[in-house]
Amino acid sequence: MIERPLTDWLPLTMKEVEKRGWDEVDIVLVSGDAYVDHPAFGTAVIGRIMESEGFRVAIIAQPNWKDDLRDFKKFGKPKYFFGVTAGCMDSMVNHYTANKRLRSNDSYTPGGEAGFRPDYATIVYTKILKELYPDVPVLLGGIEASLRRVTHYDYWQDRLMPSILVDAGADMLVYGMGEQPLREILKLVQKGVPFSSMRNINQVAYMHDASTELRDYNNWNSVELASHEVCLQDKIKYAANFKIVEVESNKWQANRIIQQVGDQLLVINPPFKTMEEVEIDKSFDLPYTRLPHPKYKKRGPIPAYDMIKFSVNMHRGCFGGCSFCTISAHQGKFVASRSEASVLKEVEEITKHPEFKGYISDLGGPSANMYKMKGKDESICARCQSPSCIHPVICSNLDTSHKPMTELYRKVDANPKIKKAFVGSGVRYDLLVDDFNKNNADGNHDEYMEQLVTRHVSGRLKVAPEHTSDDTLRVMRKPSFKYFKLFKQKYDKIQEKHNLKQPLIPYFISSHPGCEEQDMANLAAETKDLGFELEQVQDFTPTPMTVAEVIYYSGVHPYTLKPVKTAKTRDEKQAQNRYFFWYKPEYKDWIRNRLNKLKRPDLAERLLGSPKNENTGKPKFSGNYSGKKKR
Repeated sequence: MIERPLTDWLPLTMKEVEKRGWDEVDIVLVSGDAYVDHPAFGTAVIGRIMESEGFRVAIIAQPNWKDDLRDFKKFGKPKYFFGVTAGCMDSMVNHYTANKRLRSNDSYTPGGEAGFRPDYATIVYTKILKELYPDVPVLLGGIEASLRRVTHYDYWQDRLMPSILVDAGADMLVYGMGEQPLREILKLVQKGVPFSSMRNINQVAYMHDASTELRDYNNWNSVELASHEVCLQDKIKYAANFKIVEVESNKWQANRIIQQVGDQLLVINPPFKTMEEVEIDKSFDLPYTRLPHPKYKKRGPIPAYDMIKFSVNMHRGCFGGCSFCTISAHQGKFVASRSEASVLKEVEEITKHPEFKGYISDLGGPSANMYKMKGKDESICARCQSPSCIHPVICSNLDTSHKPMTELYRKVDANPKIKKAFVGSGVRYDLLVDDFNKNNADGNHDEYMEQLVTRHVSGRLKVAPEHTSDDTLRVMRKPSFKYFKLFKQKYDKIQEKHNLKQPLIPYFISSHPGCEEQDMANLAAETKDLGFELEQVQDFTPTPMTVAEVIYYSGVHPYTLKPVKTAKTRDEKQAQNRYFFWYKPEYKDWIRNRLNKLKRPDLAERLLGSPKNENTGKPKFSGNYSGKKKR
């Protein structure tokens, strides 16, 4: 293996800054993650964009916030500003389980070690920087800042918190995927424009003194939310706020959002239109080394990097709009797809990796099979206010053809250096069921499934029905479970045709709003009938900027303001979770007694009696669900 020069990475130390011959740094990025120079890691993408625009960028990765703060001081005062991110995950989701237990590892740290970032990392880092360098602007970005940009419920403190801008004291926040606003900000700072004058940029948020007039820009109309103080007193007003934020965040011609917070106004400018192919290619085609910084060699592998180092992200965004999911809230509901040329170029780059053995671990995206999908008539999309393009039914204007993906898979397969290219991301199975998605006149579903099942499944295929109860699924914005059964029949047929044994791995959530205890018992019985024994399941965690989080806190659905029952106590949540483990002897008596108390002995018999396998004559599958689906 040829050693690469240290200057191939963005600098992490003053020694690296000096190696480049710089006398000062223009921008310093502070991140809660270790520095991996790869397009799947936000700090690397943002740093490389800044570099491409002619800026001298250095990174402070996982600084020690408990000592004399030398990590924060090592580059001195940057010429323009500090950029702060908690990393690829919200720091509280990163640190704690759904039961609020501290996790013992951190996938974004060398050796998987926990404890290298603080709780509420964005706030902690910014406060330190503002204390050390009060006259240097701080720009927030990343998923933690993005999803906490407005009054939000924090599950870990069990209280409403104001915009993260208030608690952090930062100068500006970029929400969503930040390339477009960032390039605008960079142009302005080069011209000497102060942050306090950058008020007409799309997709940023800032605080404004409420005693002074708020100017109009770009012909934006403003929509006002209930103030933070009103939300503290009135949960229904808080819930009603969410609908406005979600609708405006997903519109191409959106309004500016304002919210009173004390004696200040939070101002959230409308988002940019979804990135075009040439724009997203520009981000992915930057000169990444695709490797962790060499300083981590002795500290052990970075688990998150090991998981994706041979994967390719073909698109961003998700039009599913699931109630529990943060993908559309951060990446947007409209899909931004890369060009075939850009994807194939990245595949070729991966083949040069010193550890590559011929296997691509994932050709995917947030949902694996949404590549190139968009509105047939984009003028209709421009007016759309729906949070989902496929719930409760698939929009008639949505082109869901799987042909572009099928062709791209085949082109990747044709590369002589690729032995196998797998699809590791979750597949949106409802898009492949003809009863749900009628867009199959040309057989594109069948062609894609044949290609997927025979060429791109690495032992098992991940899909996410999430539940079996239609009432719960409606709250989740997911389709009826009957479509999962139809998909499974189609999948099994292809497997049988080609003599394959690649089990489906279904994902389910317990304790989701709208789910009652009997619903979980029914779920366990239905999956048992299908031959599944689920070993691990995901307990619902209310994360900021999701419909489910709002329901959990307020007790009502933000779109109807009608009550939705939700399991909240530890006993209620544990009770729901236990039904998944009906096959374990230690739970059998508890389940029988519980269902008898609920006057459902019939369900107890169905769940605890002999297994009824719908796949007659076939072995029962024990589905190992890791509970690590990205949401």
